[in-house]
Amino acid sequence: MPLSPRVPDLPALDLLLSVIELGSLGRAAEAHGISQPSASSRIRYLEKLVGLPVLERSSLGSKPTPAGALIAEWARTVIDAAHELDAGIGALRERRSSHLKVAASQTVAEYLVPKWLIGLRAQHPATSVALESGNSADVARAVLDGRAELGFIESPRAPKGLESHAVARDRLLVVVAPTHPWARRTAITRDELAAAPLIQREPGSGTRTAFERAITAHLPDWKPSALLELASTTAIKTAVAGGGGPAVLSSLAVADELAAGTLRSPAVTGLELGRSLRAVWPTGRRPTGPARDLYALARRQLAAGAQAAEGHRSALWIHRSVAATGPELPAGG
Repeated sequence: MPLSPRVPDLPALDLLLSVIELGSLGRAAEAHGISQPSASSRIRYLEKLVGLPVLERSSLGSKPTPAGALIAEWARTVIDAAHELDAGIGALRERRSSHLKVAASQTVAEYLVPKWLIGLRAQHPATSVALESGNSADVARAVLDGRAELGFIESPRAPKGLESHAVARDRLLVVVAPTHPWARRTAITRDELAAAPLIQREPGSGTRTAFERAITAHLPDWKPSALLELASTTAIKTAVAGGGGPAVLSSLAVADELAAGTLRSPAVTGLELGRSLRAVWPTGRRPTGPARDLYALARRQLAAGAQAAEGHRSALWIHRSVAATGPELPAGG
């Protein structure tokens, strides 16, 4: 049942106990981090609620009236219970903060999240992290269902019910085996790629969704033609390297194979395949605790990557300018 309007709030009762314990309204105000006028106002409001004076004030300090002493005795049990409640809530929050559930799409889980978790470990050494991996649709469901506090997806947009923000940049690449005809070419056309049956991830994959959106932005009537549908990036790379056909994969996922020469990647003319990888969380519920810090770590790496990319572009521009015009000579040289 609802409390009577005569019952004072907890801060007023707590202040009354402090005044009686310290013998001074001024010292009690200081202990509670409020001004003396605010403390006086709080006590006057308490007296108005109960309809009785609770303190006798004098030049020597403040002491309780008989009614005030009785109210303070009852209030002590209430305040002790409130402290117990506060401690219990704190323990629940600490327990939640010691375990973080994250969901990430396969590419992000394999190539980005481990680096982010190393940084999180330095900030929260006692926090354990459970990482669930799947395609971007699986990740979205995990966050919406509450199985994960924070998710990372490869899809161009966050599904309904989720907010998102970019945390990494990526580029999709066409990859083929060294024996494939495209391996001997520096570039293929958008139409050639659109006409080719591909080895693809299953529907719901962020990589597949991003690629299909990029193609249909130029060719609205295009329909995907899957040579194979495989559930993992590793399986696709193995199939491509074995001569199964071309695929479109994240640059993060094929960097080692391209460096080793087991896969080749011709450019695609007339098609923009850059994309953002995104953090997602339920609409209206910003990440908190370790989830917030993991999100911040990912954002900082994005900013650092953008700065490095800008430095690379500036260095490349200077290199090309010098190559075209020759080095600038000092004045009078």
